[in-house]
Amino acid sequence: ISEFLLLALADTQQLQLLHFWLLLGIYLAALLGNGLISTAVACNHRLHTPMYFFLLNLALLDLGCISTTLPKAMANALWHTRAISYAGCAAQVFFFFFLYSAEYSLLTIMSYDRYVAICKPLHYGTLLGSRACATMAAAAWGTGLLCALLHTANTFSLPLCKGNAVDQFFCEIPQLVKLSCSKSYLREDGLLLFSICLSFGCFVFIVVSYVQIFRAVLRMPSEQGRHKAFSTCLPHLAVVSLLVSMGFLAYVKPHSQSSPFLDVTVALLYSVVPPTLNPIIYSMRNQEIKHALRKLLQYVHYSSFNKVPIFLT
Repeated sequence: ISEFLLLALADTQQLQLLHFWLLLGIYLAALLGNGLISTAVACNHRLHTPMYFFLLNLALLDLGCISTTLPKAMANALWHTRAISYAGCAAQVFFFFFLYSAEYSLLTIMSYDRYVAICKPLHYGTLLGSRACATMAAAAWGTGLLCALLHTANTFSLPLCKGNAVDQFFCEIPQLVKLSCSKSYLREDGLLLFSICLSFGCFVFIVVSYVQIFRAVLRMPSEQGRHKAFSTCLPHLAVVSLLVSMGFLAYVKPHSQSSPFLDVTVALLYSVVPPTLNPIIYSMRNQEIKHALRKLLQYVHYSSFNKVPIFLT
């Protein structure tokens, strides 16, 4: 097999063009939102804290995730084609699994960050110093890299004997496994099961962390403190729930129960929606991010029109 045929999002060229413009709008919104958050955190010294350091990493991962899947889908919709090369498909699988796994690992670390900040505030500086944060972030990226290498090598070592039509708008491991010969897919299914068990362990850790967090928040005497704690924790919990539920559905459901419409819907919910909504979720109720974005926009405005330097402090 020299190429694969991805799932067309529509049958007619007019609908394909409509999907192209829709995907382009979503992609640009994700680039703008995550780009603004990355720049604001990097340029504002007040945001050089563990929570915003992890948020910066999350924004970078989101940029990578959505850039792995949508550009090819947009190009296929624009040119009314379905083809993707074998190497391009392998690259898509590798980078998507790498970034997705790293993001899930990072979200687990972010739950630990919130747990320490709220439940053990006196030990926050000790447990989450700059070196510890850098080590944990590197571990998240490294975990994603290891998972991606294992799954990509294993998936593309399977003999494919059921054609080259992938029932998804990007190269997704469950859809590629469906093309493999009988029994040969059991090895990848076993590896996926192992990864799911690790993911479930991370999810249990996140849930336990948030149970402790909410217990501590409800005991806070200050209403303002409770509001601030909920405003930083609830968006994170919403993102984790969406990623886990949709990812679990995509990778665990039996092949016999899958349909193109359901598969595409689930894939959009876990691969496109979180990178697009994360900047909105994390900035909408966060006053520090809002302030940093205002300072950033002021800097851009005055630098463009008045050439007056403004320092983001």
